[in-house]
Amino acid sequence: MSLSIRPQTDCKFDLVSLGEIMLRLDPGEGRIRTSREFKAWEGGGEYNVARGLRRCFGLRTSVVTAFADNEIGRLIEDFIMQGGVDVSLIQWMPYDGLGREVRNGLNFTERGFGVRGAVGVPDRGLTAASQLKAGDVDWDDLFGNQGVRWFHTGGIYAALSESTAEVTAEAVQSAQKHGTIVSYDLNYRPSLWKSIGGIEKAQEVNRSIARNVDVMIGNEEDFTACLGFEVEGVDENISNIQVDKFKNMIEQVVSEFPNFKATATTLRSVRTATVNDWGAICWQDGSFHEATHRAELEILDRVGGGDSFASGLIYGFLAGHDGDVAVNYGAAHGALAMTTPGDTSMATLAEVEKLMSGGGARVVR
Repeated sequence: MSLSIRPQTDCKFDLVSLGEIMLRLDPGEGRIRTSREFKAWEGGGEYNVARGLRRCFGLRTSVVTAFADNEIGRLIEDFIMQGGVDVSLIQWMPYDGLGREVRNGLNFTERGFGVRGAVGVPDRGLTAASQLKAGDVDWDDLFGNQGVRWFHTGGIYAALSESTAEVTAEAVQSAQKHGTIVSYDLNYRPSLWKSIGGIEKAQEVNRSIARNVDVMIGNEEDFTACLGFEVEGVDENISNIQVDKFKNMIEQVVSEFPNFKATATTLRSVRTATVNDWGAICWQDGSFHEATHRAELEILDRVGGGDSFASGLIYGFLAGHDGDVAVNYGAAHGALAMTTPGDTSMATLAEVEKLMSGGGARVVR
């Protein structure tokens, strides 16, 4: 296998994620604009991966992030602890009493239904995590002395500010130096880049970071917007033609970035907000591996499905499997995560492996 992963006995953590964690406020079946009450969850693209690996797959995970030290920050910390993710790497910034200088991020998210798509309204200006700077984290101690088998971060965190792009670059370089596998989810969000240079800045930042990545995750839009590669003529349906064109693009990607030992993507087409076609594909060592079936998936809450795909994929690799098995862990875990509310997974390893083996949805008594 091309991924040379450090043994568990040498490392304190199986995985550490770097990213921002927000308080998600969910109106349930209603709309943000008319709701009188919200369900509170925690969520963040990079964090969701660490939580999935802890709660579903039983691995030792932690998260590098920062919060304003107030009641909202402590509420998010409590959610993280309930999920079993280590909190020792969180940095706390003094709260000024009003949020003029530092605050915690909020993410209002409605799930959508049928012809009404999901809607996210993030409120994340001046957040503590976006103000982390190069030098704030002793990466060499984390990766070299404490030991981490796998490090995960992504394009959402790198887009939050000039300094978070620098922190991300600093982190992946240190991880590589100490033999830690690095995965990166491109996760292109136009709204995050538009005020700091748009797609040109996204490509500048992500192409630089990509030089120190082992496993790159993203869909065709991500690879085009963040790395500058084109896939022509892809329609909105998962088809053999679409898959073949995506394969051609990945071959271009790995030719320019020979440091990529694996790349992976979900294959999704949106019929309605509650019915998606769902699959996944992984490239490793010159071969493509597609999840064993493409499912017509009924969705309760799609937010976090891609992150749960990433955590399942990473689990497969950490468990010693190659891409053909890892991509099936990812596809199954992502599918199950979208059958429950909230950003994070409520699935179990037994449920993931049952779905991988073709198990159905009959009542379990």
